[in-house]
Amino acid sequence: MRKYTYILGIALAIITAKAANAQDKAYETTVDGVKVIVQPSGNDIVEIQTVIKGGVQNYPADKAGIESLAFSALTECGTLKHDKNEFKNQLDKVSAAVYGYTNKNYAVLRLNCIKGDFDKVWPLYVEALTMPKFDAKEFARIKEDAISNIKQADSQPDAAIDKYADKVAFAGRDYAKDPAGTVETVEKLTPEETKAYYQSILTRSRMLIVVVADLDRSEIESKVKAMLDGIKQGTPFTLKKSFFRVYKNSFSSENRDLATNYVEGVTSGPSPGTPDFNAFNVAMRIFADRHFLDIRTNNGLSYAPQAWFSGGSTASARFSVSTTQPDKYIAVFDKLVDKIKREGFRKDEVEDMKVTYLTGFYYKNETNSAQASSIVSNQVLHNDWKRSLTLVDDVKKLTPEQVSDAFRKYIGNIVWVYQGDTKKVNPLLYTNGTLNKGDNPVSH
Repeated sequence: MRKYTYILGIALAIITAKAANAQDKAYETTVDGVKVIVQPSGNDIVEIQTVIKGGVQNYPADKAGIESLAFSALTECGTLKHDKNEFKNQLDKVSAAVYGYTNKNYAVLRLNCIKGDFDKVWPLYVEALTMPKFDAKEFARIKEDAISNIKQADSQPDAAIDKYADKVAFAGRDYAKDPAGTVETVEKLTPEETKAYYQSILTRSRMLIVVVADLDRSEIESKVKAMLDGIKQGTPFTLKKSFFRVYKNSFSSENRDLATNYVEGVTSGPSPGTPDFNAFNVAMRIFADRHFLDIRTNNGLSYAPQAWFSGGSTASARFSVSTTQPDKYIAVFDKLVDKIKREGFRKDEVEDMKVTYLTGFYYKNETNSAQASSIVSNQVLHNDWKRSLTLVDDVKKLTPEQVSDAFRKYIGNIVWVYQGDTKKVNPLLYTNGTLNKGDNPVSH
């Protein structure tokens, strides 16, 4: 144990040194009203991410999928200067990447290339962002691809239960929308409508630009300024954060012919930027380990039980399992949660998880792309891009009491959803609980 603690200590010291060094070099500037955050990379790779904030807050439910299609179209439908094939060929010549993607909180157009090719790739990037063509033929192709992907996701039980959980738990909220849309919503979208939508959200007020590269500040500012010349300011925009509170346990089910049954629970989590966020993140990671141990190892109820914290603008804690014995699962789950609420987390598991979490965080963020994505999410969600550089110090300060209290505070009533054989599940065990009721289906 001493050797393990010593190794963890060395790892944490290395992480601290790397974070401090990065923090000293990173900076932010404002170009024509748009925040530009720059993280020098120490290598020859250029990564640029231009962000449009809002995500599912930008469109109504009957237009779900429009932002995802729009950002695919930026590079898949050609520009006013190059058709799709010419655009792709120019990038392929220098092995560069330019593409867009979306999530529930924002959309991103990404550039990645070698520094020596930056002057060749940048004009293509600006074309995609500011003068996309939305060619009708190519749009029809990417729309068919999008519909095919939606159908394929719905046929995958793991993806289907996640979608169902969002639909039920966040009913009436923006977070119920799937950025990919549904078959019904995507089928109706036209290139003209999608282009008009894109032009409506392409405003400086919604934009954030992150650069992870060794480029001169003057070069970055001059190139960004030229790119922004044709983009309107737009009305002020602020990403709305909403706290998700579950007032009572609930259970919803769909009968599906599956090899096994799928259960997912959704409950509260602290909003980004709030004091409990880091403590709860660590708590859920410890809980995920305990959940795995109890459900799979000790009781053999599932091959891959999961628990995680989804820290978006509507944050939530989630628990997921595939099992042939759903009633036994909820009994084991209830006992585990009750035990943690009574006893809290041990000091040693909190200290170990803090280092494990931080080591994993910085290991994942070794590439320019990952660093840029981390800066983006921290700025958009936490309004604090430096959090990606100071996280190590923030997490090191956490105490076992803070981590335990965060778990107690947010893990309460749960929205449960179920897909599978509905004859094999007793909804009352999920709505009423299994503790001290004489109806616990697991004997101990």
